[in-house]
Amino acid sequence: MAKAASQIEMPVGVIVRKTPGVTRWARWNWRAVAVLPGAGSADWQELRREGDAVEYHAATLPLTLWADETEAYMVNLSDGQPSIYLVLRDELKGDTPLNAVLITASPFEGQDYADTGEEIVEKIPMTEGLIAWVRDFTLKHHNDEVFVKRRRDKKRTDLVEDGKGDARIRQESDVYRAPRKVLQ
Repeated sequence: MAKAASQIEMPVGVIVRKTPGVTRWARWNWRAVAVLPGAGSADWQELRREGDAVEYHAATLPLTLWADETEAYMVNLSDGQPSIYLVLRDELKGDTPLNAVLITASPFEGQDYADTGEEIVEKIPMTEGLIAWVRDFTLKHHNDEVFVKRRRDKKRTDLVEDGKGDARIRQESDVYRAPRKVLQ
């Protein structure tokens, strides 16, 4: 019997919408709005324009699912709206305002990138087909970890009073009082 692949990959296109900013400090508002499973390559290709709002096929990135990450995928699938997490970097190079770095189905990995504060992490709803693809892979590879309760040792640790009080005090009657300077 052949062992199942520990990872699978699918190219996924990312749609980003540019709308006018609402403050004078932010001229444009950029938001990831959709994904295109199985899309061909693209580099900020304009798809649609409605007034000042423009939608771009920003990039096509590989979505890789790993057999070790199935717990994270289960958390994502149990969410009300399963999502893909897009990591963007603001690099200000040429005509492209943002650089699409990575997409992942793991909310834990998305949170790790969001915690750094250097990248922008967008949550994009998955399509029905993508949900089924992630679910099938997850169910095939997921193994619940068995909880093993730790047993305590039988050794009595409350009988020894090491480190109690101040070692400079010779008396055993009051180990908590402050030490005095010894006169000679």
